[in-house]
Amino acid sequence: MEQTHKTYQSDDRMITLINDNFQLLQVMSRFGIKVGFGDLTVRQVCEENGVDCHTFLTVVNCVNQGFSPAGMSGTVSLPALVDYLRRSHHYFLDYFLPAIRRKLTDGIEQRTNDVSFLILKFFDEYTAEVRQHMNYEEQILFGYIDRLMHNITATPPEGMRTYSDHHEEVSARLGELKNIILKYCPANADVDLLNDALYDIYRCEVELESHCRLEDMLLVPAIMNLERMTCAEI
Repeated sequence: MEQTHKTYQSDDRMITLINDNFQLLQVMSRFGIKVGFGDLTVRQVCEENGVDCHTFLTVVNCVNQGFSPAGMSGTVSLPALVDYLRRSHHYFLDYFLPAIRRKLTDGIEQRTNDVSFLILKFFDEYTAEVRQHMNYEEQILFGYIDRLMHNITATPPEGMRTYSDHHEEVSARLGELKNIILKYCPANADVDLLNDALYDIYRCEVELESHCRLEDMLLVPAIMNLERMTCAEI
């Protein structure tokens, strides 16, 4: 993802962020903020949309600066961060990955005896892994966070301390898929469609890596901080 290494502040205009790095549109969208904000500042846009401004800026600066320490100042709002991650899951599972599969399907003729079948099979297996991981977060991890936020005694879910290890495995699988397409593209493929799909796979890899790093570097520390606060109150 393109990085300007600039640290944005609440008084910066929202349109400046997007013009500096158009890929921050995805961050804005996953906070539930729509375009059409005129010349309003980041603080004003966040207030109008009921978004925690500090959490929004933390995510923006982390993504924009490549997760440098400068972008991770202060404690984020867990409800705002979880809402952001939920919207991200919806984007990947219900929009982006299905869109890539449609391009792959249109770009190659499916045959059970050649590499086109392998490409789609590999992609479906990869999507299933991503869905399983995100379902764990939705059903188990986020439920644990909700109980902690409501001061309900809760045991950390099994696998929570090691679940981030799965991020590297998912990323590696996508790398394998790219190599299969690059090295063994079917001779009868629609090159334009397949290249378009391949471009989206590269973009998906970057966005998923960013998503996973947000979880590792913002979500996990926030959970640990909430656990310490909960234990101190008992």
